[in-house]
Amino acid sequence: MALRERSRLPFRKPAGFWGRMSRAVRFRLIVPMMRSQHSPEHTARGVMVGLACACIPSPVGQMGLAFAAWVVARRLFRWDFSLVQGLAWTWATNVLTAVPCYYVFFLTGQILLGRWDDLSGYESFAGAFSGVLSGEAGFFESAYDLARMVVLDWGLAMYVGAVPWAIFLGWLGYRLGLRFVIAYRLARARRIARRLGRITEEAA
Repeated sequence: MALRERSRLPFRKPAGFWGRMSRAVRFRLIVPMMRSQHSPEHTARGVMVGLACACIPSPVGQMGLAFAAWVVARRLFRWDFSLVQGLAWTWATNVLTAVPCYYVFFLTGQILLGRWDDLSGYESFAGAFSGVLSGEAGFFESAYDLARMVVLDWGLAMYVGAVPWAIFLGWLGYRLGLRFVIAYRLARARRIARRLGRITEEAA
């Protein structure tokens, strides 16, 4: 009996890689949107900025870019967005997704620059990253090598290719984020109304 009740606990750790990934996505990305106290537009703008920053390869990290964008937008342009959402959605490019995303940015940049004869294969591209991230050279030296490779070696093509993806995913994130927040709040309002209705009926 005790084992059966324990298995029903809502906070039990999900099994398997995809179970852990879906749980991480929910708690890192979805739950902050559900708990946001700002307007749907304010929250959606944070999603937009977070996804746009997630597409920009940067040695200082995408979270640093999102924070810098928040400071500049508020102080210079009087334009605000949810910093919590902006920081959270930079997680879209993480340890597992960074190399495939950077490869797509690199290919897009090479195509836009007309370098059709220099489209590296994914294996060689990923191999260069894994060699830098192997940790054999030490943390600081590996970080320096990674920054040099991203900024200098493949920087032009990667940054050029990241721009259209940042624009598209930022726009998509705003539209879907806005729709999600509005739908969630409407559903929550309906649930609260139904509960109040039942309480009123019971009291009568």
